[in-house]
Amino acid sequence: MAKAKRINLALQGGGAHGAYTWGVLEAILACEELEIAAMSGTSAGALNGAAVKCGLSRGSRTLASEALAKVWEQVGAITDEAFAPWLNMISPQAVSFALETSLPFAMGDAVSRMVSPYASGPFYRNPLAPIVRDFEYDHICCDAGPDFYICATNVRSGKIRIFTGDEITPQSIMASACLPTMFRAIEIDDPVTGETEAYWDGGYTGNPALFPLFGPDLPRDILIVNINPLYREEVPTSARSIQNRINEISFNTSLLRELRAIEFVQRLLHKGALQDNAMKDMLIHMIADDDLMQQLSVATKLIATPQILHQLREAGRASAEAFLSEHFDKIGEDSTVDLRAMFE
Repeated sequence: MAKAKRINLALQGGGAHGAYTWGVLEAILACEELEIAAMSGTSAGALNGAAVKCGLSRGSRTLASEALAKVWEQVGAITDEAFAPWLNMISPQAVSFALETSLPFAMGDAVSRMVSPYASGPFYRNPLAPIVRDFEYDHICCDAGPDFYICATNVRSGKIRIFTGDEITPQSIMASACLPTMFRAIEIDDPVTGETEAYWDGGYTGNPALFPLFGPDLPRDILIVNINPLYREEVPTSARSIQNRINEISFNTSLLRELRAIEFVQRLLHKGALQDNAMKDMLIHMIADDDLMQQLSVATKLIATPQILHQLREAGRASAEAFLSEHFDKIGEDSTVDLRAMFE
């Protein structure tokens, strides 16, 4: 049997849309010819990555898939295949429209823009707390299995902070997924400064962060699981569609900035302007389903519904299987994303 190809995974955040990444990861875990060397995740990507790390650190792809299913069942997914035909009956666009135009969502959206999460006083609860408390951190923080990084945004400095190893705790995972209009900032001690720092969602500074995956002992290939559409044909005109596109652009900015830097280094290396060992020539791949994501909205990111979670999972699995069927031979050899064309 040929030795498995090693690859790094970069897992974007996007609320409930992270169920798409769940499906992608299931397909990757099912591919014995592919080994996950390292993962960088933000927000929902951090949750997905923690579940995978927990299983793979024990040497089991099955346990990793089971941990993923457990996370998303807690979010609201139905994993019993007997319900699949019913869950596919309603189109994602119809569910998204129903949620967006519902009175409860409109009221909740208005309140979140006018009322601070700190206004709830002693009644405040972070809904992610029960989910992240269930993780087995001995397996997430250990050296076995793939390297694992998550990021959050320092509220005071606006800088990215990467958490890895023993720094990964329930607090750091909640920090990576902390939308400031919905959740109170997560406070974590900084071992460098000795100060207690407040953190918001990592998507503002790294969605996901790619630079932790540049290590010399890691493979050149980075597979990005993208759940925020990079491009939309139609210019948004309604208030909600404008807000949705602003959200997508802001959460893609850090990723595009890192990809542009990689493309710049690639040009220098290929022109011979840099010595061969001066910088790493990274190979970039991407799995995405922009057609599906463009049917969804901020509402489906914030409100987890069984239909959408099921459809996202199925779409992620199909996308990953198609990628592996078409591009597996290029892993370790060539990029499947044309970065030069992307930035021309």
